[in-house]
Amino acid sequence: MRQYGLIGFPLTHSFSKRFFTQYFADHSIDAEYLNFEISDISMLPTVLKEHPNLVGFNVTIPYKEAVIPYLDSCDAKAAAIKAVNTVKIERADGKISLKGFNTDLIGFRNSILPLLKQHHKKALVLGTGGASKAIVATLNDLSVSTQLVSREAKAGRSISYGQLTKTVMHEYSVVVNTTPLGTYPKTETFPEIPYEYLTDKHLLFDLVYNPGVTQFLQKGADHGAVTKNGSDMLELQALAAWEIWTEE
Repeated sequence: MRQYGLIGFPLTHSFSKRFFTQYFADHSIDAEYLNFEISDISMLPTVLKEHPNLVGFNVTIPYKEAVIPYLDSCDAKAAAIKAVNTVKIERADGKISLKGFNTDLIGFRNSILPLLKQHHKKALVLGTGGASKAIVATLNDLSVSTQLVSREAKAGRSISYGQLTKTVMHEYSVVVNTTPLGTYPKTETFPEIPYEYLTDKHLLFDLVYNPGVTQFLQKGADHGAVTKNGSDMLELQALAAWEIWTEE
């Protein structure tokens, strides 16, 4: 039986395992999807050795960047943003070859594109981890300029939450949360942006999908903003990963 999986930490509430298990059942595919909750990326070679039927895996927090040194190659887009969320495994003559891809690019683009309006010219991207790289690259491709936001400002890279003035919030009408804040079970948490400056011109996109309405999205909706969670993005990126794994 072919095996696929997910590496990350923690993986308590994994979308991928549920999605692919159901997908395999619905399409009568003889395969299984496993969670590999590894506390350090250095454990990846052991996972590969112990699962000889593993032919592909997804990568989530916190390893989208850390996995790259373990790969033999990356496709051009993943290499450009230096973040990987999908790996295809090829085995031949006792050797293993790993190639990295980033399907977050596809998932996010197809999920947010129908919501973008003419006035959505600038976006705040909350968080600077591996997920943020795909978001920034996609928005820039869509002619939306971006500004990273982190807890502490980093010269030439990000501004801090404390720098989000009324003027800044009105200038940046798209806000994307790439942090895990608000994820179940810590649903009371949320990014510390000045929600009082949001208007009906704003679009808030949360990569978090569980719960469906996070505090971040609810606070945005309370001020008239258009909101969307990460569920569609996850499904779209998962289907893109499946195409990569199964193409000859």
